[in-house]
Amino acid sequence: MDQQPWESGIEMQVLTIVVPVFNEQDTIEKFYEETEKYITEMPVKTEYLFVDDGSSDQTLDVLSRLHEKDSKVGYLSFSRNFGKESAIYAGLENARGDIVVVMDVDLQDPPFMLPQMYEALTSEGYDCVGTRRANRKGEPVIRSFFARQFYKLMKKISNAEEVDGARDYQMMKRHVVDAILSMPERNRFSKAIFGWIGFR
Repeated sequence: MDQQPWESGIEMQVLTIVVPVFNEQDTIEKFYEETEKYITEMPVKTEYLFVDDGSSDQTLDVLSRLHEKDSKVGYLSFSRNFGKESAIYAGLENARGDIVVVMDVDLQDPPFMLPQMYEALTSEGYDCVGTRRANRKGEPVIRSFFARQFYKLMKKISNAEEVDGARDYQMMKRHVVDAILSMPERNRFSKAIFGWIGFR
């Protein structure tokens, strides 16, 4: 029978869950409760890093209460709204984990996929595991049209590997995070960066 890391004395890896939030007072605790159901399936120590992107509601109060309830919940708070890309970058920059995953708080990035992503990352030799929307069902037609046109344009003007329907829901090993942080871009587009940096 294979020993688990906590049984053999091997130090467990740390998984940091980076979660950008903006005016999400009603969804944070739901996200936390749903995610907690699945992270226990992975042999890792987990920490949450919420990045409050200058919310004007009670988001910061909710995060503070959640931190008091569970010490593995951490958060950063911006002085104003700088945008999701800045929040993702700040989260990656402050993540301490050996493995880092970026997730949206609204549960469009399903937590039940976390163990599958972890398995692919650790057992199948991948450096980064990404997700994509398989279809655009339920999305307004005009939004779907412009989204597809955007990805077609990006493929033509850049050498980044752009996938239609790609999401920010990515799980990465530490060296991938370090490579992303080493890039000097100021106007960042994370989906393109995830595809451009290489790795498996």
